[in-house]
Amino acid sequence: MVIAGTVGIWWWRTGHAPAASFATEPVARGDIAATISATGTIEPMESVDVGAQVAGRVVAFGVDVNGKPIDYGSMVKKGAVLAKIDDSVYAADLATAKAQLDQAKAGRLSADANLQQMKAKLDLAGAQWRQAQALYQSKLLAQTDYDTARANYEVAQSDVSVAQAGVAQAKSSVVEAQAGLQKAQQDLDFCTIKSPVSGIIIDRRVNIGQTVVASLNAPSLFLIAQDLSKMQIWAAVNEADVGRIKPRMPVTFTVDAFPGQTFNGNVSEVRLNATMNQNVVLYTVVVNIDNSDQRLLPYLTANLRFILESETNALLVSNAALRWNPSSLAEVVPDARHGDAADPPPVQKGAAGQFDSRMVWVKDGAFARPVAVATGISDGVNTVVKSGLRAGQEAVIGEEIGTGNQAAVQNPFLPKRR
Repeated sequence: MVIAGTVGIWWWRTGHAPAASFATEPVARGDIAATISATGTIEPMESVDVGAQVAGRVVAFGVDVNGKPIDYGSMVKKGAVLAKIDDSVYAADLATAKAQLDQAKAGRLSADANLQQMKAKLDLAGAQWRQAQALYQSKLLAQTDYDTARANYEVAQSDVSVAQAGVAQAKSSVVEAQAGLQKAQQDLDFCTIKSPVSGIIIDRRVNIGQTVVASLNAPSLFLIAQDLSKMQIWAAVNEADVGRIKPRMPVTFTVDAFPGQTFNGNVSEVRLNATMNQNVVLYTVVVNIDNSDQRLLPYLTANLRFILESETNALLVSNAALRWNPSSLAEVVPDARHGDAADPPPVQKGAAGQFDSRMVWVKDGAFARPVAVATGISDGVNTVVKSGLRAGQEAVIGEEIGTGNQAAVQNPFLPKRR
């Protein structure tokens, strides 16, 4: 009795089980693009970091083109004063350098006068030496006087050489003092920080009263962007995708500051200085963008799409339809006992028991039939169909088991409900 009851229940369930119906999506025309996604940061195309070459306390800021004190967002011209550093110490050094230069010039005058004096003594000693030679030949001069005249002449020659060396040393002292004066003057000029370019102040990193110390590295005071109408995006691209990115490739991107808006750019270069982040090698790709309306701000995060290929008005089929295969042929091939339509063309299974991945199942009445298709580019959601399908056909993406609210789509590539 138990066995008979079990068989009866099984027969009733198999005979009254709900038939499978198909979940479909229509084949339609539309625009598609094969892209690579990445994130990056918007950067000024040319920025200058202005630092201080001397140490001291900041005592004042300059003014911008509108006559207001230098601050964030100030527009400045090339050569405009940005800040002033206390110059009292450097002014004293300049005065000392001037005094040293005057002293060196006086020493040079003294050396020149001494040289003239030594030359005059040499002339006198030479005359005496010549006279002594004449008298000595006439036997009218003692040997001692003769030797004394010769020694005086040789000493006078040496004194002239020493005086000439003194003049050369005095000249070197003057040159050294002039260099010291120029250095002191330059240090004093460095106390006035001037803008090397025309642009806008992006960052002000110092306050009045703050002491800057310039030792091995120059402290950064201001960051100036020359032109915000043209900017760049520095995008981090995975090593698996960087080989497909080429210069002048079109790029679209969005920023969180302007949701729903898409901006355009093009690839400028692929930099070779790769970085590694969590064992992932990333390359920096520079994208040039036009910011003539000044809407985009520096350092915004950009979500980029590098457009590899694109087509307009192409015939598209869902990628889910390309991946779907029936669980058994009995679900899609009509049963001849019921007198249904002729069977569709036979479908060959591969070695692993799976159907051809370039096969699309198209709904045909209450059943589905396979269609071989040639595909093109894909954007991850849809794929271009080159041949085999036409617009309006219903491509099967899954099976709906049951009816009403209990219907469920069965597709191994769709999320499963627990």
